[in-house]
Amino acid sequence: MKTKITLLVLMLLVSMTTISQNACSTYYPFKEGAKFQITSFDKKGKKESVVDYEIASIKNNVATINTKISDDKGKEISTASYEMTCNGDGISIDFKSLMNPEMLKQYKKMEVEMTGTNIELPNNLSVGQNLKDAQLNMAINMGVMKMNMSIDMVNRKVNAKESLTTAAGTFDCFALSYNTEMKIGIKQSFEVKEWISEGVGAVKSETYNKGGKLLGYSELTSISK
Repeated sequence: MKTKITLLVLMLLVSMTTISQNACSTYYPFKEGAKFQITSFDKKGKKESVVDYEIASIKNNVATINTKISDDKGKEISTASYEMTCNGDGISIDFKSLMNPEMLKQYKKMEVEMTGTNIELPNNLSVGQNLKDAQLNMAINMGVMKMNMSIDMVNRKVNAKESLTTAAGTFDCFALSYNTEMKIGIKQSFEVKEWISEGVGAVKSETYNKGGKLLGYSELTSISK
């Protein structure tokens, strides 16, 4: 169960970058009413979950995105809303808004403090480019004890330009990669490979353990702008 929760968090971190584009953003649709669907699979290709996104509103270059997470049978697991800012050079995602809402529900009656740095995605990408790291720290006051959790996205870089096909179509993409380090009592490290396309956003992502074995992947299965 812990592995599935961890992979869902990683999937959300990747698939949230699917949202955003107008004159101030190149790679991500930024239009009210735009809809996207990201489907996640295990390492053998079995469907595990689906996340549906819709840009509900845009005010002062801040988009509010509604999400619905469903299991492999289509049963709704949870819903949430997030904000993303288009800043003229690209987009900035509030890192704390990317936490799995199912994980936060168990702490709703506790005092939770979140700090960190946003995920920044610039308009101008080029092969060999290094991107800024991002971090989330969460301190949970459980009354008799305190629990700390951290997520670090490091070594973010642009590796290549490639063409990629999913159920949503064929796209020309930049291939990115980064390392995610999660610490919830114990430390877990993953490598994520991601493909993004101009005007579309995240097309596919793959998550590997520190030994280089594929744990699962997610891909764009529909898009409506």
